[in-house]
Amino acid sequence: MLVLIYSDTGGTYALAREVAAGITGDGSVDATIKQVKGSPKSDLKDVPVATVAELARYDGIAFGSPVYFGNISTPMSEFLSQTGDLWSAHALEGKPATVFMSAGSGAGKELAFQSFWGSLAVHGMLLMPNGIRGVEGLDKTVPQGNSVLGASTLASLKNVERPTLGERQIARDQGRAFARVVSALRGALPASSSEVAAVTEVPKAAITIREALARMGLALPPLPKPAGNYSPFVRTGNLVFINQYALKDGKILHPGKIGVDVTDAQAKESVQATMLNVLSVLNEAVGGDLGRVKQAVQLTGVFNTIDTYADHARLMNTASDLAADLLGERGHHARMTLGANSVPGQSPVEIQAIFEVE
Repeated sequence: MLVLIYSDTGGTYALAREVAAGITGDGSVDATIKQVKGSPKSDLKDVPVATVAELARYDGIAFGSPVYFGNISTPMSEFLSQTGDLWSAHALEGKPATVFMSAGSGAGKELAFQSFWGSLAVHGMLLMPNGIRGVEGLDKTVPQGNSVLGASTLASLKNVERPTLGERQIARDQGRAFARVVSALRGALPASSSEVAAVTEVPKAAITIREALARMGLALPPLPKPAGNYSPFVRTGNLVFINQYALKDGKILHPGKIGVDVTDAQAKESVQATMLNVLSVLNEAVGGDLGRVKQAVQLTGVFNTIDTYADHARLMNTASDLAADLLGERGHHARMTLGANSVPGQSPVEIQAIFEVE
């Protein structure tokens, strides 16, 4: 099941985690939280971004959004506006859906819920409301969000922590009830010819980076841990920036200066190890989904060499070939190579990589 959200200040994401916890509570159903648009915020930057095409693959979808002037948020609206092909292919017909929202002061939340429901009803989705489920346990001395249509939080009322314990519990109860509905309907709805066509036309989940490397006889190493106060990657917009060294099994592979301590053959091994570390971080950035990598944009190789060394480009081909073998046409990139008098940790090479992702 998919929990699909847009969150601007974190309230919707907080509810999403509760909904997902409710869905997965008994261990029989899986739930994945994804965004319709990437966010640089610390609690959201690692949340994967969904594609329109993948919606048809899920047994049920819980949608979450802030309330914008009595309507759904602009990013969620823009995402749904791209679902025309799914609509014409009847790809979402009969799929269960439920809605939760972060409602600010609460003004216009019922209008926003109804607007959200209208967009999903056009797709023929089966809409699950919340009713008055769980209201008996609410603290009546604290203003609470929530609606008979779905869980919500009064995010701008900061007299208590938001979402409140009651708002969180309602969201969790909604997720639990939604999981029961989805489980009951799974496999019970016969696929029409149009739905079968839709499933055929909508791309299947891409293989993972780990699986693709295994087919090439290579293993994805563990995610390298930063050696200082920095992140393994930074995403800004649709670009992911990664820097890695020749770490293998926690140690620098073939430390030293190329042309003195390190042979060209050893340097190529170090380049491959470094590029595999880059791919391990990329795997983390895209949630393992190779299909979300749109383009290898640029690779930069910095080599620890003597002043007269001239074969940097040939060494860097090891990284470029690996990118092309893994990604095909999407792996062809711009490139820069250069030599340096030293590289941290006496690594023979450091690689910076820039990827465009969905």
